Amino acid sequence: MRCPFCQHPDTRVIDSRLSNEGDQVRRRRECVDCGERFTTYETAELNLPRVIKRGGAREPFSEAKLRGGMLHALEKRPVATELVEAAINRIKRRVLAQGERELDAQRIGDWVMDELRALDEVAYVRFASVYMSFEDVAAFREVIERLEREPPPAAREDQIPLLDEDDRPRAGD
Repeated sequence: MRCPFCQHPDTRVIDSRLSNEGDQVRRRRECVDCGERFTTYETAELNLPRVIKRGGAREPFSEAKLRGGMLHALEKRPVATELVEAAINRIKRRVLAQGERELDAQRIGDWVMDELRALDEVAYVRFASVYMSFEDVAAFREVIERLEREPPPAAREDQIPLLDEDDRPRAGD
């Protein structure tokens, strides 16, 4: 790798370690010519799908838009940056795991809602108010009442099902 200080074409790696939950490699490098040290980050380049918006428009998946929407909902809330970044990484992994070339924005929005609910219920309601296009106070009240009634997503995953998979009623039964 070229030295960013003197432009010498040869540098050596001093230290490598995983960062960002193992999704990146952080490398400390030293220029063999000028001796300056710098840090580089290596990540896999993945093809993220295009997002199909409500109006039918298609655009590339944007991690910056995802982060911006979540941070806007979490503004002035006591949530650690590391938790937000972990939530964003989980959503990105879900997007990649779909293995599709295109993905509905609604599905991604639902995943954001789940993550925000686990992080901070006020941020969840803030995001829901924009995402679900609340028209009046009754819509806010309905979401807040649902929050009080239903367990958060993490708690639902930990629950044991009351019925076996074979005993569950199916649509049309």
